[in-house]
Amino acid sequence: MGGGLLVAGTTSDAGKSVVTAGICRWLARKGVKVAPFKAQNMSLNSFVTREGAEIGRAQAMQAAAARVEPSALMNPVLLKPGSDRSSQVVLMGKPVGELSARGYHAGRQERLLGTVTDCLQELRRTHDAVICEGAGSPAEINLRRTDIVNMGIARAARIPVVVVGDIDRGGVFASFFGTTALLSREDQALVAGYLVNKFRGDVTLLEPGLEMLRGLSGRPTLGVLPFAHGLGIDEEDGLRVSLRGAVRESVVAPPHGADVLRVAVAAVPLMSNFTDVDALAAEPGVVVRFVDRPEELADADLVVLPGTRGTVRALQWLRERGIADAVRRRAAEGRPVLGICGGFQMLGERIEDEVESKAGTVDGLGLLPVRVRFAARKTLARPTGEALGEPVEGYEIHHGVAEVDGGEPFLEGCRSGAVWGTHWHGSLESDGFRRAFLRRVAADAGRAFVPAPDTSFAALREEQLDKLGDLIEEHADTDALLRLIEDGVPAGLPFVPPGAPPSPAPAAPAPPAHRTSLEGGTP
Repeated sequence: MGGGLLVAGTTSDAGKSVVTAGICRWLARKGVKVAPFKAQNMSLNSFVTREGAEIGRAQAMQAAAARVEPSALMNPVLLKPGSDRSSQVVLMGKPVGELSARGYHAGRQERLLGTVTDCLQELRRTHDAVICEGAGSPAEINLRRTDIVNMGIARAARIPVVVVGDIDRGGVFASFFGTTALLSREDQALVAGYLVNKFRGDVTLLEPGLEMLRGLSGRPTLGVLPFAHGLGIDEEDGLRVSLRGAVRESVVAPPHGADVLRVAVAAVPLMSNFTDVDALAAEPGVVVRFVDRPEELADADLVVLPGTRGTVRALQWLRERGIADAVRRRAAEGRPVLGICGGFQMLGERIEDEVESKAGTVDGLGLLPVRVRFAARKTLARPTGEALGEPVEGYEIHHGVAEVDGGEPFLEGCRSGAVWGTHWHGSLESDGFRRAFLRRVAADAGRAFVPAPDTSFAALREEQLDKLGDLIEEHADTDALLRLIEDGVPAGLPFVPPGAPPSPAPAAPAPPAHRTSLEGGTP
């Protein structure tokens, strides 16, 4: 079996995803055959693998960092929130039901331990190393009994754990110590060290605290990663996306032409795959912002209605905010609007939904000759095609089936005037098509904007992943990380009192016929 390591965090957004991707890229550059793994992910930002499985986009990006093809094995359980209390459960890439948080944690989650352990074992069998990512904090003692993504999977697979803390938030020493001290003796025996993330300033001023932490916990700090602008991978949690901070920071380049192009993205509820606009933000002279008021559309050259896990709810939100009327006025004036997936559905004439919202028949915005009916079976696909004379690739994740009755064909959707709609996520990552589309938008908006001829979104992404690899290689104790991955849990790690009550041993894997069964759950 190949080696393994679990990257846990003191909190959500401590940097687990970034550190996991960085370790994967560092190892891949060393010639190690490495794979990422996250047993359970909660995210509205998802991706479709070549075999048609839906997984978190963060794991797809980590696979890119590892230079391997993403697979459902890398994210066997994906939870897609439909509200603060319920989520669609995607198991091995396919949706199997909608469950409340209480219903999921009241026994069904435990039944998945055998499935996620099998996936991790298969990845370790076929790779030299597997870098696992935890979720939230491993010290969520209220959820420890049913945990399958933090210490639950670490104990089941007997792999060492490194805990990441975001020092930019403050309190990182207390977070490291408290996280360890709240774990049971059995779980603490797997916690091998800490990684400080987002440090600003002189690291020598931090070193006395790191030594004190080692004395108190008996565990070393395996690196101090500096704060760096413009680093990150595709974010996971669409519920908490900042209206104006979702697009990753990047080097500001001047416009290639005389004008900039302003893009306003409606920050609809349960926004999904908001990273569709990252490729626009990467273009020199394109300014992308997320908006939630109609007046913020006034100076926009392009308005984007993005994907959403709640199409009918998002449509109601657009109407309540006055954004729907603003979008209609734009269309009447011939000013560009683009709808992607749920946004495409909202632009149509009618939505029949007995699946997602169970709202029945709802009027759309009436800007495209499209009628949408929600099907119980989810469409998961990786289409390719051509638009505006350029090749395009994308991926589809939707329950809504669109019946197009008019307009000009556009990526299996349609265009009517300056209003465009498609179910294809990721289409703007196709460089030639993106440039052609922006030229059309600029012409319709009356802007002297010219797309740069050499922007390669794939190359920019590779640069990001290489920077993450550099971060690990230059600022982490890579020798210590290699020892953990190759040799496993160090012996003699001390217990830090008081500890949590002893947690149950990992459940015995269920028989294969029941191992992936979640059907029959009620919301």
